[in-house]
Amino acid sequence: MRTAVIGGTGFVGTRLVQRLDATGHQATAHGRSTGLDLLTGEGMPDALRSVDVVVLTIDAPSFDAAASPFFRRTTENLLDAAARAGTGHIVLLSIVGIDRVPGVDYYTAKILQEDLIRSGPIPSSVVRATQFMEFVETVMSWTTDGDVVRLPTTRLQPVAVDDVVTTLVDVATGTPVNGTVDVAGPEVFPLDELGRITLRARGVERPVVVDESAGLFGAVPEDAVIAPPGARIGGVHYSDWLAGRASSS
Repeated sequence: MRTAVIGGTGFVGTRLVQRLDATGHQATAHGRSTGLDLLTGEGMPDALRSVDVVVLTIDAPSFDAAASPFFRRTTENLLDAAARAGTGHIVLLSIVGIDRVPGVDYYTAKILQEDLIRSGPIPSSVVRATQFMEFVETVMSWTTDGDVVRLPTTRLQPVAVDDVVTTLVDVATGTPVNGTVDVAGPEVFPLDELGRITLRARGVERPVVVDESAGLFGAVPEDAVIAPPGARIGGVHYSDWLAGRASSS
């Protein structure tokens, strides 16, 4: 099976290409650095020639209202090129709970992207993942003020990127589901507690203060981004992931 990973030079895409290749599938990474421009369509015919499956893992360049026109244009260009190339399956990486958080511009943009994929001419599958374990410290950095980290009590269910990649491989190499597959980690934490756990594991003495309006997740209702019933649950626990990071640093 030949797979084109759009965004294949990024955080998730790189790992996905490696995993697909390791399991005997021919995967190719595509992005701006390889000559593909989703906004203009440049490089699209070459990227999709003789491809069975396309996996889309790109992010918008910003998290604000500009994300919606970006996702509209890039998705429409991709769908048009995929239809011309005779692609049989499009897989989109998305986010758990985006339809339950109407006040976040980036989530609204991802819903638009999902809708375009689902209503397009190519059989499709949407893989929604919860917050990556690898990005927890980034989330904390958004609301760090001096020596204090301000975080809401919004509950997260962090998942290891390797578990997300496993799901993407399974979906991409299977029959289109024409629906959604959710994947999440095995544990749920209030974000403020997740911050404290992370700091303790890093040996950092920095207070975490509850601030329900802090950062992106301050706009998220308490359980909105928790995986729904029936989600695939990854096998990596956050404490084990933290221990692995500590031993490799």
